[in-house]
Amino acid sequence: MIVSIIVAVANNSAIGGNNQLLWHISGDLKRFKQVTSGHAIVMGRKTYESIGKPLPNRQNIVITRNRELSLPGADVVDSFEAAKAAAQGDELFIIGGGEIYRETLPLANRIYLTRVWADYKADTFFPEIDMNIWKEVSREDVPAEGETPAYSFILLEKNISN
Repeated sequence: MIVSIIVAVANNSAIGGNNQLLWHISGDLKRFKQVTSGHAIVMGRKTYESIGKPLPNRQNIVITRNRELSLPGADVVDSFEAAKAAAQGDELFIIGGGEIYRETLPLANRIYLTRVWADYKADTFFPEIDMNIWKEVSREDVPAEGETPAYSFILLEKNISN
């Protein structure tokens, strides 16, 4: 199974604040929906709570330390290994948050990265991506428009030698 991370990251590695996204970029949200629809998505409990409900057309898997937690429309597990075992299909997507990204970055095969070309005040950050381990496979740059900053869709794959 391919383990993919999908994340939007600011220049300063910011990904969230107060359990919320830091920006609303409709192009990024459309890409997220397009890429993850029909696949298993794995998230931490706080990310699930920030969304407020299961995302449609996806197998929602939530990792939590609370073994008693029950979430309608989601599979609840206590580890990434259990999430991977529960996932159906050939690719699963890790969608956050910070703690889950830190745990799974070394285990991932792909990163669907939206690089937002701005800095944001945040309390949650994405770990550093070591470009000795990852290679850029594709890139689409989107210019700033109105209040929306410039951003890039970047697909990274782990180098085969690593």
